Amino acid sequence: MSAGRTAPDAVRTVTVIGTGVIGGGWAAHFLRRGYDVVAWDPGPGARERLEAMLDNAWPSLERLGLSGGARRDRLRWADTLEEALAGADFVQESSPEVLDRKVALLSEIDRLTDPDVVVASSTSGLLMSDMAVDCVHPERFVVGHPFNPPYLIPLVEVVGGQKTDPDAVTWADEFYTLAGKRSLRMDHEVPGFVGNRVQEALWREALHMVDSGQATVQQIDDSIAYGPGLRWAIMGPMLTFHLAGGPGGMGHMLDHFGPALLEPWTRLEAPELTPQLRDRVVAGVEEEAGGRTVAQLEQKRDAFLVDLLLLLEKYQDDGDA
Repeated sequence: MSAGRTAPDAVRTVTVIGTGVIGGGWAAHFLRRGYDVVAWDPGPGARERLEAMLDNAWPSLERLGLSGGARRDRLRWADTLEEALAGADFVQESSPEVLDRKVALLSEIDRLTDPDVVVASSTSGLLMSDMAVDCVHPERFVVGHPFNPPYLIPLVEVVGGQKTDPDAVTWADEFYTLAGKRSLRMDHEVPGFVGNRVQEALWREALHMVDSGQATVQQIDDSIAYGPGLRWAIMGPMLTFHLAGGPGGMGHMLDHFGPALLEPWTRLEAPELTPQLRDRVVAGVEEEAGGRTVAQLEQKRDAFLVDLLLLLEKYQDDGDA
């Protein structure tokens, strides 16, 4: 580890760059874990939107359990990017998913931040090797990809770029773990990382089924929420299929069901997103929402996730769900 770098367990101040759905969620998570959080977002109304997010999320975080010293008043807004980065022990960047804008912003963060500070990007699919091309110190840049909402979903996927120092990845992995996240350290850069690639395959097939009239939006959601989704919450798809093989486990499952992989059940190529398909999906979701606003659905989601996380703690085996 760099001699001048703050140790993962000594981090006190986290700077959050970008406070939209993901960046604001990160701010809520770090506040819950008792860090001082400095936020910067040049967008109009960003401060008010983050405060509204915290109003919505804080009751769930209190129920889940606050770390010592966790307080909302430990959030401080910076007027400039330079002010936000001064004194940061760690930086979490969550700007829009546009490569040229990421390149420019990370270059600015690199210029304004002490070279020993690790900087993580919340990108959901871009590679750090492509984003840090204009950075003088690309060795301290990593991807720290969360899942929404970051203040409740534990997973963060951590991976460096071609010029990232492995020590920086190790540092980020340790820090996120200490900060209460379930860190998945990847060995290689992969577009979309792990979780997004798996759920993207499901998403593409869902769009095909809506487009072809094989299933409605409601039927697709019900098929997962009341079917495999319940199993995936504790074991994930691979271990779930291991159980599908009975006493013979995954070996028997692959031998028995392997031929079905040749059946044309799924279509991994995305369908054309025509205006008709777009409108059909939107209409289906609005019907399923039944007049509930996004905020109301978020409250229901968060209450369920807190219950589920507390239940998972009961069934975790040596930290592995």
